[in-house]
Amino acid sequence: MSKDPLVVFTPSGKRGRFAPGTPVLTAARQLGVDLDSVCGGRGICSKCQITPGYGEFPKHGVSVAADALSEWNAVEQRYEDKRGLKPGRRLGCQATVQHDVVIDVPPESQVHRQVVRKAAADRTIEMDPATRLYMVEVDEPDMHEPTGDLERLARALKAQWNIPGIRADLSLLARLQPALRKGKWQVTVALNKAHDDDVARVLEIWPGLHEDGLYGLAIDLGSTTIAAHLTDLHTGAVVASLGMMNPQIRFGEDLMSRVSYSMMNKGGDVEMTGAVREALNTLAEEIAVEGQIAPELIVETVIVCNPVMHHLLLGIDPVELGQAPFALATSGSISTDARDIGLSAINHRARLYILPCIAGHVGADSAAVALSEQPGKSEDLVLIIDVGTNAELLLGDKAGVLACSSPTGPAFEGAQISSGQRAAPGAIDAIRIDPVTKEPRYRVIGSDLWSDDPNFAAATSGSGITGICGSGIIEAVAELRMAGLLDENGLMGSAAATGTGRMVPEGRTHSYLICDASGNGGPRITVTQGDIRAIQLAKSALYAGARLLMDARGVDKVDRVVLAGAFGAHISTLHAMVLGMIPDAPLEKVTSAGNAAGTGARIALCNIGARAEIERTVRQINKVETAIEPKFQEHFVAANAIPHKTSPFAELAKIVTLPSPNFNAGSGGGEDGARRRRRRG
Repeated sequence: MSKDPLVVFTPSGKRGRFAPGTPVLTAARQLGVDLDSVCGGRGICSKCQITPGYGEFPKHGVSVAADALSEWNAVEQRYEDKRGLKPGRRLGCQATVQHDVVIDVPPESQVHRQVVRKAAADRTIEMDPATRLYMVEVDEPDMHEPTGDLERLARALKAQWNIPGIRADLSLLARLQPALRKGKWQVTVALNKAHDDDVARVLEIWPGLHEDGLYGLAIDLGSTTIAAHLTDLHTGAVVASLGMMNPQIRFGEDLMSRVSYSMMNKGGDVEMTGAVREALNTLAEEIAVEGQIAPELIVETVIVCNPVMHHLLLGIDPVELGQAPFALATSGSISTDARDIGLSAINHRARLYILPCIAGHVGADSAAVALSEQPGKSEDLVLIIDVGTNAELLLGDKAGVLACSSPTGPAFEGAQISSGQRAAPGAIDAIRIDPVTKEPRYRVIGSDLWSDDPNFAAATSGSGITGICGSGIIEAVAELRMAGLLDENGLMGSAAATGTGRMVPEGRTHSYLICDASGNGGPRITVTQGDIRAIQLAKSALYAGARLLMDARGVDKVDRVVLAGAFGAHISTLHAMVLGMIPDAPLEKVTSAGNAAGTGARIALCNIGARAEIERTVRQINKVETAIEPKFQEHFVAANAIPHKTSPFAELAKIVTLPSPNFNAGSGGGEDGARRRRRRG
């Protein structure tokens, strides 16, 4: 008997089988996928736009044929004729499932807006931007001394501002003469000067005095999320911050899955490049609206990203990064026109700077973290961990800096989790479990109240409780361990073994029920044994990477730990230590740096000297390649236990006494184990 088609939604990762002919919108609603619609599925509102993916998706175990969805219909054509749809888009209320399919829900089709978990951190930055405003008075043309307007502008800039030379492209030349004459020979120009070039580029020109400011974008382009900060290039102030899911998730949640997609699908790299460039344009458009500025005032962009994202952004096939020796097409910094990567939603002449990569799996985002946190200037030995789909680690002090990456996967960001979702209003982001009653209380994004507060229901009525995001699932697993519902090996006990009805059977394993709103049409949110396993794999990879750096340095402990990224800003250090995500250290020595990669991008945007500094620094960082280190697997296996199989975690033991249940079926620790022993007898 053949199975119904499998539908996989990204970025949520939710999946299910549906009868052929089921509308995509119906499938989304039944799975609790965040897909908007206000017209009742009549093809009027266009809120339910989706993007189907075609080809081989080994990560999802799906091969998607061209006829996976029903053919384009008259309703979609009517909307296309009236308003237009982006290439590849379909209306979820009209397209029906025919065969296995992977469907991406773009940000504008999601009900709950992405929350920027990588918010801009407060940082005092010395302002010396590459792009500045200069007002000059230009000599009027003289028939007796014939010179061009551009040449006289250059002469004025040299005389009045000591600018040695300028260049301008054709689109700027077309604006030059009208601006000079309208301003009565006084103009303001935006000049961009690279730190390794004496000649400045004229990016924009205005008649007279320009007082509307000048702006840049600092973008942290992650595998799972993209965060952008609109920054005033005069003051360094962050005017607006926005985030969105990376639409490439539909091609694979982790980096190697995307490399595999490129290898297995001809033109797959081009498809992924197009997806991320479209996302950056959408983000740029929205952030200009959020910041209440004209897009033309955004004249510079700095981007940091990991090596795979780096290559896909630049239109380079990342296939070489999927196999040893993990060769980069270029590891140096890149200065070019923003339009070269298709960034058209900002000033046409805007410039782009991408920080250098450290190595094949340690990218420009790690370089940005190094710029922000300065491990090479530290007096004590510091371990900096930037946790994401691909965790990147730096260990160092004044004696030197080591770097590595660990393939943690997207579990820390809520993906591959049964009730997982992105960080949006309604997502559980913090949880506590009473060690006596085993009852949970939790908090959701959009409210500061905990679920046991009498006003919680009213405060969350708008968003509801929709799922659990990365920080929530991390805390949930640690809380299960501290409450004695989860043993050292990551196994959850039955209701009989734990004494709580919140442990519910699911096949041969058990899940912990956080909340059940199914009676009111809401979700049933649980932590499953599969969720525990996903977190174990992620945290083990992270810990193993840290241990390899410590081995290379010849130490068994570090003086302090700095957590960077969305994880570092939104989860307690206690829960991180209970999980064993990081090496044991005094809790007061474990701190958060917020979005250090984003901060590094802002520093490079606001200070031209910082670009030269980080270009020198990355050449001095030594890379440890986890993929070929024999001890990685040894460290990984030992770190599967919670918190660890062999390390005593002495600092953690000073503040937390962890229960020691054993729910292994053959150990006598649970109800199922007792039954099996009786049967064997």
